[in-house]
Amino acid sequence: MSILGNILWLILGGLLSGLSWIISGILWCITIIGIPYGKQCFKFASLSFCPFGKEVVYGGGAVSTIANIIWLILFGLWMALGHLAVGCLLYITIIGIPFGKQYFKLAKLSLTPFGAQIINK
Repeated sequence: MSILGNILWLILGGLLSGLSWIISGILWCITIIGIPYGKQCFKFASLSFCPFGKEVVYGGGAVSTIANIIWLILFGLWMALGHLAVGCLLYITIIGIPFGKQYFKLAKLSLTPFGAQIINK
């Protein structure tokens, strides 16, 4: 199921989303200060390409918490709201529920990406 889900995800927008996250990560990494944020963009890219069959494990310490607070204020809240809105729209249709779950996974990661790891199930 996860292979079919990932293929459909890529065709229906995952490829474009992942490529945009890679470009954002490269742009962030051009500056020295932006490297930590660029690394988070690459994390989003890996989950945007193939979200089915992957799980996000949260952890981290004090530095991750401080970075997550800064991320949440600058980017995370708006990203999470966008992912939540799309996920809710997909949940309206029966066939969109698996894709809605993936958007909810991205919304949760949007709030606290620092210290999170993406693993295969």
